[in-house]
Amino acid sequence: MEAHDRSEKLSASPPLFKSEFLNFFSRVHPAVPAVIFVPVVVGMEWLGIHNSYGIWQLLLLSLAGIGVWTLTEYWLHRMVFHWEPDNAVGRRMHFIIHGIHHDHPNDKMRLVMPPSVSIPLAALFFAAFWLILGDASFPVFGGFIFGYLAYDYTHYYVHHFVPKTTFGKRLREHHMRHHFQDHRFGYGVSSPLWDLAFRTLPRRRKKQ
Repeated sequence: MEAHDRSEKLSASPPLFKSEFLNFFSRVHPAVPAVIFVPVVVGMEWLGIHNSYGIWQLLLLSLAGIGVWTLTEYWLHRMVFHWEPDNAVGRRMHFIIHGIHHDHPNDKMRLVMPPSVSIPLAALFFAAFWLILGDASFPVFGGFIFGYLAYDYTHYYVHHFVPKTTFGKRLREHHMRHHFQDHRFGYGVSSPLWDLAFRTLPRRRKKQ
């Protein structure tokens, strides 16, 4: 019975606000990021071709964008999602941004980023890429958004499925240790690369 109650708590989707209008925007169906951002990825790559970038140039610039995303994912998770100021307002903001996910990690409607957050963030990053890179920003941003989608769907997948591949199983273990062992480790979701670089890999407990 206790195990059943715990499972229900982990999967629950409690309201964040007293307003049903605001609660509506705090939940999102997992298909929504793909509906919004797959056309963005395609459009950015098309603009890269339109600006006379060759296939290999597009590939390298897109891979650079994916790499930038993995670093962004790590630091957003570590410095923003897990930043908890020592005051009531700060604690409330932390709970809204990420704390509720740790309390209810299997809530299917809060495992991908809501458009109310992802669209403004995407616009800010695109503006920064454009100012720094000019026309090259198109394929770089396409790769960046592809990396974001990989993050969102990896996150959803490891919370609701058990991967069959060795790499997939390690990713799932990496993230579950972040949730259930020590949230100060394992900030990467789609890749453990930056946890390795910044020495925040989750620690495996020694068998007794």
